[in-house]
Amino acid sequence: MPAIQAPPQRPAQAVLTRRNFLFGAASAAAGLAVYSNDIARHEVSVTHPVFAIPRLPPAFEGFRYAQISDLHLEEYTEDYFLRRIVRHVNQMKPDMVLVTGDFVSRGPFSLAISYAAVGRCAELLRELQCPVRYGVLGNHDWMVGSRIVRDHMESNGLPLLVNQFVRIERGGQYLYLGGLDDISFGKPDLNLAVPARPDAPVILLAHEPDYADTIATHPRGPNVDLILSGHTHGGQIRLPGIRPLALPPHGQLYPEGHYLVGSSQLYVNRGIGTVGIPFRLNCPPEITLATLRRA
Repeated sequence: MPAIQAPPQRPAQAVLTRRNFLFGAASAAAGLAVYSNDIARHEVSVTHPVFAIPRLPPAFEGFRYAQISDLHLEEYTEDYFLRRIVRHVNQMKPDMVLVTGDFVSRGPFSLAISYAAVGRCAELLRELQCPVRYGVLGNHDWMVGSRIVRDHMESNGLPLLVNQFVRIERGGQYLYLGGLDDISFGKPDLNLAVPARPDAPVILLAHEPDYADTIATHPRGPNVDLILSGHTHGGQIRLPGIRPLALPPHGQLYPEGHYLVGSSQLYVNRGIGTVGIPFRLNCPPEITLATLRRA
């Protein structure tokens, strides 16, 4: 009696079920969230723009300043991360350090937590070794309390320029550094922050970059050579080839980097911290180490 042969076996095939698809998508999303939070949010990028400044005094040729912005201590910047930022800046040995606002956050946590963060932020920034350092207020600083933020920073060696300017001297020559009050909640006054007839270049700190359009049309706008801003975080989450999807008010027009607005140059720093969600993607935290050159 002939033997009965079993039917030939078909090679095993992967079957894509709805459950498998959803599981894979959920795993990918979870992995992306972990990367955006734990890794990308702490991958610091150092940029090195060079600004050609008309009338730059010879003593300031090659002058380097470090700009950091939007520290947002507590929501969601950790103390250890800000300490690492300060260490990075100290290693660069800049001639000046500038902080363009939002030292802390007014977020989902209680106001008491924000108040405590102000003191810790000021103490951490006290470790900056550069003796020439200035800052301005941001919108979150105003929401937490402009007076308490300013008092803590200045008592720890970081003067804040609020509608005022100072002269930065080097080798017997100087340039002007001005700072505006926050545009969203304060009362910015260009007549106080920018000298009327400057005999040297003017650098102006303004937390929100879109205010550059107002500066350009102001009578004192032509006196400003360089505007330094933050506020946008660069969009925090950026998909390749697509404009940032979420930008804050007064940060819609100039998301990050170098622009020419009227007769002034504008540079927008991506910031250190985050708000809303503790994620960054394709938009790393930034320390700007800029160099001034004579035009």
